[in-house]
Amino acid sequence: MLAAPLFIDVRAGAVAGLGTLLSDLQIARSGRVAVAVGPSQGDAIRDELRIDGAEVLRIPDGSLASAVELGQRLRSGQFEAIAGIGGGKTIDVAKFAAHMAGIPMVAVTTSLGHDGIASPVSTLRHESGTGSYGVVMPTAVLVDLDRVRSAPAALSTAGIGDVISDLSAVADWELAAAEVGEQIDGLAVAMARSAALVVLHQPGPARGDEFLTVLAESLIMSGMSMAVAGSSRPASGGDHEIMHAVNELFPGTASHGELAGVGALFCTFLRGDDAKAELISACLRRHGLPRTPADLGLSDADFAKAVAYAPRTRPGRYTILEHLDLSEPQLTDRVSAYVKTFTA
Repeated sequence: MLAAPLFIDVRAGAVAGLGTLLSDLQIARSGRVAVAVGPSQGDAIRDELRIDGAEVLRIPDGSLASAVELGQRLRSGQFEAIAGIGGGKTIDVAKFAAHMAGIPMVAVTTSLGHDGIASPVSTLRHESGTGSYGVVMPTAVLVDLDRVRSAPAALSTAGIGDVISDLSAVADWELAAAEVGEQIDGLAVAMARSAALVVLHQPGPARGDEFLTVLAESLIMSGMSMAVAGSSRPASGGDHEIMHAVNELFPGTASHGELAGVGALFCTFLRGDDAKAELISACLRRHGLPRTPADLGLSDADFAKAVAYAPRTRPGRYTILEHLDLSEPQLTDRVSAYVKTFTA
């Protein structure tokens, strides 16, 4: 069965329609509605929404502790629904809290940083690093293009790197099927691959309405592919192992989407798929996203260290990194060759 949000709305000014959406879809008819926002938002959004009885709850950060605390507040406050308004961290915290409280959640996205918009996964920071937690996917998804455009560039469109990384994740899944007999979900693969390819070949500036609409829809479809697969497999391979490793070893280096894009380019380079690697590199370069360790503020040695550590972040997942099982000298050589190839 195909899991999907009941309603998807990608347009300028979409956030203003939230109150009507909650009523028309009977998500919240008479009970209290919580509106979860990041630390820098609040009063302006509440005034714009005009939802009677809505209570604005500020989320301090993207941690598991914040998500648990919010879930407890939702249960004790007897809220009927929650709308998470903001970027990836806010959406992930709100999804987890709604799942914990057993109430529907509406994702209102103000930046396109990664494919968690409609996915059944929340990525949250904890005392030992970062964990991914299965949750119920949002009941509805709104993407407000006006707010996406006003967000900082690195945050608003970094999801380009995340959705393109689906190509690497799918290649890893196919490798696992061939080498260790892992079963593939064909529909999940088709959705993830299609989402990546349409962004890879979409012309136009990243801040234009047409490109932002395609990017938003592709990120939503990528998230839905994970719901179809029942895991993050179609959208997370060696590329995301590298992302998680960098986050653990060098926290604060870059955003989710930026790291996923670099991880995808490096893994594609390791596979020897030169044509696809050049397409990915050109797309990242065109939209001003990082491609090399130096672009991330890392040395080649730091990046090699993260790649060596990467398989530990997802035990049991078979990717090009586990397949090649490179020694330290081999890995150093590959990273050097990679940097030489994509430094322009």
